[in-house]
Amino acid sequence: MAMSGLTIGELARRAGVNRETIRYYERRRLLARPARTIKGYRVFADDAVERLRFIKHAQALGFTLEEVRELLGLRLDEHSSCEQVRARAMRKLADVEAKLAALRRLQRVLGGLVRACERRRPTAPCPILESLAAADRPGRQEELR
Repeated sequence: MAMSGLTIGELARRAGVNRETIRYYERRRLLARPARTIKGYRVFADDAVERLRFIKHAQALGFTLEEVRELLGLRLDEHSSCEQVRARAMRKLADVEAKLAALRRLQRVLGGLVRACERRRPTAPCPILESLAAADRPGRQEELR
């Protein structure tokens, strides 16, 4: 008797991921272990496509695999609330905003170094290299914050 379901190749194709991604998610227990045919081939349930897409979409929004695991748990728990999911999304949003602020600071510092390099005299040392060399000095890291 043949089992219905998806081979790993078909699952990978439908979900838009590669086979190693599927194996990795299995090891991380984000995907259930598939059933096996009599010949030992792994056969995934049709809902594995939707689960993989969910994982990839959550990752695209910046959620870690551990956070994705929590979201999957909330998705399957009929007693979970939208507020629980919202709280996790708000934490992720705060993380993103903090990273953006850090990137803006980095942009200001690098922009200043590039402008300083453009203004330097031909015989003067490179301000960018000087700044990088000075980064090891005490108190220098504070300028980057």
